[in-house]
Amino acid sequence: MKIGFISLPFTGHLNPMAALARKMRGRGHEVVFIGIPDIEPTIRAANLTFIPYCENEFPVGSLNQYLAPISRLCGLAAVQNTNLHLTPDLAKAAFEHLPRLIKKIGVEALVIDTLHRFLELIPMSLNIPCVHIWNTLHIDGTGTTPACIYDWPHEDTPEARARNLEGLKKLGGIASPTLGLAKAYAEKAGLQIDWTNPVTAVPRLAVITQTPKEFDFQGIPWPPQFHYAGPFHESDGHASISFPWEKLTDKPLVYASLGTPRERA
Repeated sequence: MKIGFISLPFTGHLNPMAALARKMRGRGHEVVFIGIPDIEPTIRAANLTFIPYCENEFPVGSLNQYLAPISRLCGLAAVQNTNLHLTPDLAKAAFEHLPRLIKKIGVEALVIDTLHRFLELIPMSLNIPCVHIWNTLHIDGTGTTPACIYDWPHEDTPEARARNLEGLKKLGGIASPTLGLAKAYAEKAGLQIDWTNPVTAVPRLAVITQTPKEFDFQGIPWPPQFHYAGPFHESDGHASISFPWEKLTDKPLVYASLGTPRERA
């Protein structure tokens, strides 16, 4: 089977998706990674076939224009900036170019970064299988537990669930610029989507998270296609990154990797 991989152009998303793509290739599938031109070095370093798209909208070097302001933000502000600027532009380019490209290169199934918002509408319109990958901490859309972007404690009370649902509504509002684009694409493609139901367009084949089950809250009513997998990681397939090895001593070393909703020191 020829499988296409599509990810947000962030290192913390690309590395696990590339590792998964390499694993699928090792199992005998033909794999292609589709993305904006700026991610080509990362994908080539993983020795994967790379196919660029939206070169006009996202020429080489354009990604830094989006990332520069995000790098100075933290927490919800960083998420808001991404969803106000980068995510809608990526979705607009994807809705315009990806359907035709997927047909042209003969992709038979898609593996999509869940936070590449509403991209699942494209395989739905093409009637091909689709799998969602949570490269970040997944979000419980039922309100049973607080979304990972908030620092609320998990409490199984009506008040806590109401608070969690309000938090989800706020996150939904942040994604509203992309939602308008998604609705326009769905209408053009003839898709019947219940936009009041957050799981309407969720892939029925599989939704996979890197979070180990042991690290998650209990009692979340996940659908049967939701699976815990643990981290997608491999030591090979990465571009060489410079590091001041000469500064290391025999003293204990602490390594901390901070994602988008990081805290200021």
